[in-house]
Amino acid sequence: MPIIAQRFKHFGAKMYINSERLWMQSLYNLTFEELQTYAADHHFKPFVAKQIFAWLYQRYATSFDQMHNLPKSLKTTLQRDFCIQNLKLLVKECSQDKSEKCLFATHDQHSFESVFMVMKEKQIGDKGQILAQEKLTFCLSSQIGCKVGCVFCATAKGGFVRNLKAGEIVEQVVALKRMHSLEPTKGINLVFMGMGEPLHNFEQVVRSLKILSHPHGLNISPRRITLSTSGVVPMMDILGALNLGVQLAISLHAVNDELRSKLMPINKTYNIQELIKAARRFPIDARKRLMFEYLVIKDYNDGLEHAKALLRLLNGLRSKINLIPYNPTTHSKFERPDLEKVKQFADFLNQRGLLCTMRLSKGLDISAACGQLREKTRGISGA
Repeated sequence: MPIIAQRFKHFGAKMYINSERLWMQSLYNLTFEELQTYAADHHFKPFVAKQIFAWLYQRYATSFDQMHNLPKSLKTTLQRDFCIQNLKLLVKECSQDKSEKCLFATHDQHSFESVFMVMKEKQIGDKGQILAQEKLTFCLSSQIGCKVGCVFCATAKGGFVRNLKAGEIVEQVVALKRMHSLEPTKGINLVFMGMGEPLHNFEQVVRSLKILSHPHGLNISPRRITLSTSGVVPMMDILGALNLGVQLAISLHAVNDELRSKLMPINKTYNIQELIKAARRFPIDARKRLMFEYLVIKDYNDGLEHAKALLRLLNGLRSKINLIPYNPTTHSKFERPDLEKVKQFADFLNQRGLLCTMRLSKGLDISAACGQLREKTRGISGA
């Protein structure tokens, strides 16, 4: 439904009325500093921003009534200007490998998917003692749909709808932590490898990173956050200049322009040579390597000749290759490669000094693996 003309504005908040429901901006969209300013502008002490952040990100509050240590007048003001939740969980699918795919509905009756992944399970000793904690990764979406149009990706088949707001990105993390009753201090990894191209939603993604990493909030170290890009070269340079400390994963998928342009139309704008130059300019921690993702597709890019070309292409660049066997999608002409052939590809690179791993995607049985996410439900009523 189109938004009608009536629109209210407050500091840091936007409230819209349409013919079906009232939508207010979520508190998850505000940075800590904006919340401090909001408090001061409404004649409250600045320290209430810390209290609100604690309720949102340490106690996972879902209503203002739960925030019992806030002044009643502040809760009334916040309730007038903001909501807390703007997403609604529609469907949760569980994989045999304990991954979970969540379909979220937005306020404007669209949907997108996020994935919860158990990368390593908790190890328990004979006497019930914890020998090692589990390692968890959240795969986040930054857009509903995608403009890049990679031919192997299910997200592209649904077209592009809109960018997600920073609050909608942050809320994915809070929802997944709340859903699994995770302690606020529990370390998690975040990968922006869900739906969308993060660098096409640069402003909102960067805003979300500042909120997610704030010490009074979720306090997620930037070193635990990875942004995946198809190669939006100008934005890679801008991201590098901001020096946010996040990791960058570059979707390469081919070693020559002819094939990469067929697989990824963005290569016609920013070709491999430009992309590798941008990769060399990107600042990386001395202990880290720049990650390249290489989707291995049967009979397209899985030969040793491609491995040799990849070795030449990345010569002198401190990098790591993630080989990802193609994950099937509906009506795709591509096929999953022989895993032994992928292993030979990886061995060839490792033996010659280029660090390479084979990543078997999580959630393959629930279509939650790399390249399989998409908006599956449109026109959701009551979202």
